[in-house]
Amino acid sequence: MKVKKRLFEIFGPILFAALLMFAVFLSPTWIKFSYVSPKVQRNAAASLSPLILKGQLIKRSALENNYVPFFGSSEWSRFDPFHPSVLATKYHRSYRPFLLGARGSQSLTQFFVMQSINQQMKNKKAVFFVSPQWFVPMGEDPNAFFFYYSPLQTTTWIQQEKGSKMDRYAAYRLLQMPSGDSDKIISGTLARIAAGLKPTSFQMLYVNYRHKVLLNEDQIYSRFRIPVNNAKKIADNAAELPKTYHFQQLDKLAGQLGAQHTNSNRFQIGNRFWNRRLKHHVKALKGFQSNMSFLKSPEYGDFQLVLNQFAKDHTNVLFIIPPVNQRWQKYTGLSSEMLKQFDQKITYQLRSQGFNHIDDLSQDGNVNYFMTDTIHPGWRGWLKMDQEINPFLTKKQKAPHYRIDKSFYSKEWQQAGSDFDYDGYRNDGR
Repeated sequence: MKVKKRLFEIFGPILFAALLMFAVFLSPTWIKFSYVSPKVQRNAAASLSPLILKGQLIKRSALENNYVPFFGSSEWSRFDPFHPSVLATKYHRSYRPFLLGARGSQSLTQFFVMQSINQQMKNKKAVFFVSPQWFVPMGEDPNAFFFYYSPLQTTTWIQQEKGSKMDRYAAYRLLQMPSGDSDKIISGTLARIAAGLKPTSFQMLYVNYRHKVLLNEDQIYSRFRIPVNNAKKIADNAAELPKTYHFQQLDKLAGQLGAQHTNSNRFQIGNRFWNRRLKHHVKALKGFQSNMSFLKSPEYGDFQLVLNQFAKDHTNVLFIIPPVNQRWQKYTGLSSEMLKQFDQKITYQLRSQGFNHIDDLSQDGNVNYFMTDTIHPGWRGWLKMDQEINPFLTKKQKAPHYRIDKSFYSKEWQQAGSDFDYDGYRNDGR
């Protein structure tokens, strides 16, 4: 008896804790405390943390409290006094950017991120940054997608899918990624959806079980998943700005700061980036992008998933098309004609479906101190974007009327190159 008692004293608490944790993860979600403090929301909005990107609770809470989703990738990490988060903080805007994206996150990742905040995007506004560099022949890097992959977002989407073209294509693309095969039952579910079939009863039972566990886990741990706090960085940058917003004064300051931070090279690339990434092998990079093209890519189909979801949610979106650093572009041989054709193709995909809020900056790559490195905006770039972002988000906009065209999922569109006849292209796949 003493041995049994001793064993119970040792293993009893462990067993009890395990049973308690099991009960917590399987309990109804309404039992959890879903309150997220303003401080947590503020820190998460600028953290650029993959854990925040993959979660649900914090994003939903923030978007219900005047935060606006800013979808994109690594450009959001380029903080300076004119960054959207800094300007919104300094000048007490009625909105706050919630930065969604980091290095390597592209359209397919963003589509699944949207599944966790669909209700918060309905009839609301958003900003979406479209990087030309996403549209390479391979499309989104499977390793990058795996890094940002969220089983919670996948189960949320499966619970809502209706067998539409959007759903079938999303399942097809997910199955092309290693993430889509990481759970065999989910993989089988995706295969049925891609084929236009409903998941089986057993598959949905499993999906619902996994969703409940993942959702409870997110509610328990999400508040502790903000490893990076950029609040001080934003405050320090805001301190460099004048108290009153005056464009000419700010533009002059942007030029001055840009000149100070790019004085180590002739490409107007930030000194830190230049010294760490380019300085020691710049000669080897001359002409290395001469054969690069952004015209043929599965990314166009993934981008259509994003547009389809925005239309489904009736989200009014401002799309930003950035330039590339023209000085660097000429040095590396990146074709200016190809970039012009990319701009034409992506703009056509947007406007032909009713996405008319486009801040096309593709011709500004030669403006002094517009870019902070080879492909990311800085100083004057951020400031010019603000001329579109601020009025779009603070003034009332007409409700959009989208006309989704399924043919933009086609291989024909994804592989449309420089010889493509836009005028003769029939949009008959609605």
